Amino acid sequence: MYTFSNRLKITSYILMAVGAICLITGFLSAPSTVEEAKAIVASHDDGHGGGHGAEVGHGDSHSGADTHGDEAAGHSASHDEHVLHQLQNRPWSALYVAAFFFFMISLGVLAFYAIQRAAQAGWSPLLFRVMEGITSYIVPGGIIVFVILVLSVLHMNHMFTWMDAEVVAHDELLQGKQGYLNPTFFLIRAAIFLGGWIAYRQYSRKLSLEQDKSDDNSKFKLNFRISAAFLVFYLISESMMSWDWIMSLDPHWFSTLFGWYVFASMFVSGITVIALVTIYLKSKGLLPEVNNSHIHDLAKFMFGISIFWTYLWFSQFMLIWYANIPEEVTYFVTRIEDYKIPFFGMLVLNFIFPLLVLMNSDFKRVNWFVVMAGIIILFGHYMDVFNMVMPATVGDQWYLGVPEIGGILFFAGLFIFWVFNALTKEDLTPKRNPFIEESKHFHY
Repeated sequence: MYTFSNRLKITSYILMAVGAICLITGFLSAPSTVEEAKAIVASHDDGHGGGHGAEVGHGDSHSGADTHGDEAAGHSASHDEHVLHQLQNRPWSALYVAAFFFFMISLGVLAFYAIQRAAQAGWSPLLFRVMEGITSYIVPGGIIVFVILVLSVLHMNHMFTWMDAEVVAHDELLQGKQGYLNPTFFLIRAAIFLGGWIAYRQYSRKLSLEQDKSDDNSKFKLNFRISAAFLVFYLISESMMSWDWIMSLDPHWFSTLFGWYVFASMFVSGITVIALVTIYLKSKGLLPEVNNSHIHDLAKFMFGISIFWTYLWFSQFMLIWYANIPEEVTYFVTRIEDYKIPFFGMLVLNFIFPLLVLMNSDFKRVNWFVVMAGIIILFGHYMDVFNMVMPATVGDQWYLGVPEIGGILFFAGLFIFWVFNALTKEDLTPKRNPFIEESKHFHY
């Protein structure tokens, strides 16, 4: 049985403590008045040669007729208020991006786990305990994301503009979406999604452990049936979740591919973490039956799903860009204009790097190589979530600074602590899975 090493436990504590301090600092340093927001923008403009903040007081240059002056002053005041909300959103957005990213890793692993169960795969049972350990994070991770959503409904931040009744009152398009995009129904859907995901994870894990003590395969067969049924629920709920929790940050924009796009990102991130955790445990003398063929298969999935993610990214981008419909193309215009480095850098990390590095079959069997590739892929998909959330919530007032780093550190520490603590609960090798011997002798 795995024992949670003190070194790893202390590392997770340090990450959480440093991350919490950085996040608190980010919230405390957020402006509370328009004047403070102007000062922050001005200081950033000084460091970047002017730019974003030049607009903040642009109404002052209108000195013509009184009516024009009043209009300019009103527009300037509205713009200043908008910038204030963007800067106030920054620590919230940093928190949300990191919380969602680590939660989506466990959700991606849950999908992979259910697929292995439903397919009755013979190569993967040796990895089931690792997957069950990673999916344990769905409980705390899901609760944290849900709390952030509740706080958004309570107007503790301005991330979801459709939650602001005053904004909706002046927006005919949002008024037409109120039947779906309203706070009560939004939270009900979130509770149903989380409840279904957590319930399946807990019950499937229970059946998996009971199968080890059973004298027949009834628990295994039941797990197969509920996994197949769960995948139907998962595909529907994951798509709706991506619309609610991510796409509705840009409530005027929509994409029919978005649910698949988010799924591909969480799927490849989850498989990558399975590979990293498996390699770590194997390096500690655990999982002795896991061989290079298992790692090779995981690396093949990392490569294949990275290509699938790229296909979805390009399909979404190309069709919208080519059609050039203003309501749709604005999503990419804002990201290309204001987020050049993270937008195109993400494409390099999530497509070009995996393509060049993991294409060679031999490299997929080299553990340190898979670890290096996995870390870069995970950072690339963090940037993917960053690109989905930040432009809608902070606009061009984005920086990779203290709150962003703090979010990554805090949730990385919490994730490590929760997952590796869960791995100590049971033996890492399933005993009575009907395919366990096939998994132990899995070789190309």
